[in-house]
Amino acid sequence: MTIEQAIQLAYQHHQAGRLAEAEKIYRQVLAQQPNQPDTLHLLGMIAYEAGRHAAAAELIGRAVALSPQRPDFRGSLGLALAGAGNMEAAIAEYRRAIELKPDLAQAHNNLGLSLAVLGRIDEAIDSYQRAAQLAPALADAPYNLANAYKDMGRLDEAIAQYARAVALRPKWAKAHSNLGVALKLKQLPDRAAESFSRAAALEPNDAPAWNNLGETLCELRRFEQAAAACRRALALAPNLPEAHNNLGLALCGLGTYDEAIRSFRAALALRPDYADAHGNLGNALKDTGQLDEAIASFRRAIRFKPDLAAAHNNLGIALQDTGQFDEAIASLRQALRFKPDLAEACTNLGNAFSKLGQVDEAISAYRQAVQIKPDDAAAHGNILFASHSLPAFDPRSLLVESRQWNRQHAEPLRHLIRPHANDRNPDRRLRIGYVSPDLRNHPVSRFVLPLLAAHHHDASEIFAYAQVLVPDKITAKLKASCDTWRSIVNFSDERVAEMIREDRIDILIDLAGHTSNNRLLVFAQKPAPVQITWLGYPGTTGLSAMDYRFTDALADPPGVADGFCTERLIRLPQTAWCFQPPDDSPSVNELPAAVNQRVTFGNFNNFAKLNDPMLKLWAKILHQTPGSKLLLKAKSLGSESVRRRVRQKMSEAGCAPDRLELLGWVASAAHLAQYGQVDIALDTYPYHGTTTTCEALWMGVPVVTLAGESHVSRVGVSLLSNIGLPDLIAQNSEQYVRIAADLAANLSRPADLRRTLRPRMEASVLMDGPRFARDVEAAYRGVWREWCAHQ
Repeated sequence: MTIEQAIQLAYQHHQAGRLAEAEKIYRQVLAQQPNQPDTLHLLGMIAYEAGRHAAAAELIGRAVALSPQRPDFRGSLGLALAGAGNMEAAIAEYRRAIELKPDLAQAHNNLGLSLAVLGRIDEAIDSYQRAAQLAPALADAPYNLANAYKDMGRLDEAIAQYARAVALRPKWAKAHSNLGVALKLKQLPDRAAESFSRAAALEPNDAPAWNNLGETLCELRRFEQAAAACRRALALAPNLPEAHNNLGLALCGLGTYDEAIRSFRAALALRPDYADAHGNLGNALKDTGQLDEAIASFRRAIRFKPDLAAAHNNLGIALQDTGQFDEAIASLRQALRFKPDLAEACTNLGNAFSKLGQVDEAISAYRQAVQIKPDDAAAHGNILFASHSLPAFDPRSLLVESRQWNRQHAEPLRHLIRPHANDRNPDRRLRIGYVSPDLRNHPVSRFVLPLLAAHHHDASEIFAYAQVLVPDKITAKLKASCDTWRSIVNFSDERVAEMIREDRIDILIDLAGHTSNNRLLVFAQKPAPVQITWLGYPGTTGLSAMDYRFTDALADPPGVADGFCTERLIRLPQTAWCFQPPDDSPSVNELPAAVNQRVTFGNFNNFAKLNDPMLKLWAKILHQTPGSKLLLKAKSLGSESVRRRVRQKMSEAGCAPDRLELLGWVASAAHLAQYGQVDIALDTYPYHGTTTTCEALWMGVPVVTLAGESHVSRVGVSLLSNIGLPDLIAQNSEQYVRIAADLAANLSRPADLRRTLRPRMEASVLMDGPRFARDVEAAYRGVWREWCAHQ
């Protein structure tokens, strides 16, 4: 065999990947001709491909010394030098190759790679572009160009170049994967998932590709598929912490929090300084009520990554939930310092201010959230909800803002509304659906329980669509009263609307309005022919797709209130509320004043409802009732700054600090027992209490309320009227003070009410579940017949 034939045979082995056979023949050739340049070059390339870069540089360097004008040799030497980490020398060789052959596309491409390593990105891009011009079929050039654009944040250009690379080499898994990364950064998760899925199909054993797919499917809320992808990644690479973390996210989405927590802990066992996993573990713990552990996890995330805005934000939420409002505000401000455009942090800051009674500051924070993220329907809704607590509440202005909410967030979904195929029979059994995040131990459930328990199931089939993260005993009670129970946790609004259509719901009831975790954007898609809002929110939703709102004639007087809402008002015959107290309610005790020899006024409302004019009225009541005290209980009063502010405001109104008793959060079991210290309850204005009023009455405590002109300040009017206590309803501030002071001056009346209020309540329409259910069912039948008549 001649030298030429031997080289040719070795090259064939080389091209076929039989490197050992090729190397053996190359060395035999060199034994006979030590200075054969092609053999030196090819043997050097085998060393390069085997990762022996120094040996490769030595062999190819000898070839270059023998044939200095060979551009391919120069280019190969550049590769070997780059592999050995000598970028400057590699760049010099690539440039010499290009000088010898300016149209050598691969040399331009490889020059770009070395320039990029040295951070000379603009020069690298020029080289890639030149390579792409010279060799339009060379997939490497657009791929490398895309990588450079991606690293620079020029995502549109990166995506275009990756697309060009995969078009040239459709089975290039890495290119599909990097295209997915760019699409994900561009916030195009649907397309990103397609690219990651293609990469995983091409390289089924590529654990990072499966992990990326799982992470992206989580963003798309396709949690079952996400969990499957993450588990595939972990089967291939059990020690991949990112896959454990993303599996945890998917499991949270599926509501399997215990498994999720185990996954996050597995990620942290592999990488103890994994800040994102600490933060995600904190979220899972927070959502399952393990607040102290959640706070510790968020703090660990921050310790490992001090500028992790999400961890500061979530720490702020958890601190709020434990009543540490000053610390919460500090954490949320830290989140915004690190990420000023984090709309969620602005919203949470607004929530904190609201709970502290600083409603103006809360609304300002919510508006900042909407300014950052105009499509944030929840933040915009928070403005509406908080506005009810403003001392100068104006239902007309709120109506304007509510309509703006509808135009901005609901109207864009009108294209999703489809004709309803429901059976038009006006007298058939109806399918009724209730949508709520509060079907759990929550004030709303106190009024839903008696209705669901008393529904006539022969006339109505009852469905519940529950946005309940952690079900409890109340959830179980509610579920037992329904024919069908569907959890909608982590389901998109579109998916929930489709579920309701598939269930052929005739009448859909919203129980949340513009309160936390509402699903008003489901109602915006009109999945049911008739839609009604009731109970959870004290005013109009503004939603054009919401047909009716349940109320009564006392809370919304005819001819007055109708102009304040976009829905048609359905005034139930006597009351819009039916209350069920907790099963473990304590007994009513003796009037505290008879024991303490002093009158104690009290208010247990959410602190957002307390305002300066209200505090001044209460100070007047105390001034007219010598020796009396005011007991306030709210989670916000666990904050020293809030207690200090309340004392200061009352002091300015002439009330000595020793006449105040300020209680923070107490366990739910002890909540009602606190009414055992109160003789007379004082309602808030303009935002009346609902649950707190019913609880006070149930515990034998009379409630004095101040009537306004709109629903939010007339709930107390309805409740007190329906229990036969209209004399406790004031029409102006002076009368409010006088009624409270007169009750305190004549303790025989509070003492009598102490003994009789509970049985009076039990005998009233406020606790007559069957009667209330018949009224509601009659209303349902009426609106259904009206809908059928107009079809």
